[in-house]
Amino acid sequence: MAGLVLAGAAQAELADKDKPMNIEADSLRYEDTRQTSVFTGNVLITKGTIVMRGSKMDVRQDPQGNQFGVVTGTAAAPGFFRQKREGLDEWIEGEGERIEYDGKAQTVVFTGSAVLRRYRGTQLNDESVGNQITYNSLTEVFTVKGGPANRTAANPSGRVRAMLTPIPEAETAPAPATDPAQLRPSTNLNEKKK
Repeated sequence: MAGLVLAGAAQAELADKDKPMNIEADSLRYEDTRQTSVFTGNVLITKGTIVMRGSKMDVRQDPQGNQFGVVTGTAAAPGFFRQKREGLDEWIEGEGERIEYDGKAQTVVFTGSAVLRRYRGTQLNDESVGNQITYNSLTEVFTVKGGPANRTAANPSGRVRAMLTPIPEAETAPAPATDPAQLRPSTNLNEKKK
């Protein structure tokens, strides 16, 4: 198992938690007594900067208004999740055969052929692959599990695989310090001192 922290102190978009969940699908089954909805067929969910897609999504809401969802996909057409990071031109994207979204804990769990990517603008920066990836958008920490369920022809051992791109030096170098006591040049040579 590998646990990684995304660089920087940024978090996922903080306002996403309080945004309404908008869902489009081919069909809907709603059960009022259990506060559950089942959307099927080309499901598209938006919630602030969050976008989720899959063939099916089960949604429930607790009495406090927290939303929870399970997106179902397949190995051929996995479920999809995307969210912007707070104050940055960076995005977190993930895929899995099953995606569990917990709006209260602000976590997303990708299971089955799981992939998590970080984009800086449109450039892929980091990518992790495993059988299960848990991403906490509040703390910006994710863990990746491998194992027998992660075995493929390209990865017969089923081990976790990651590609991490270093941050360019220009972005990590501290800004040059300015000396507040620095003298300013005189604009008038005949200026008298007071």
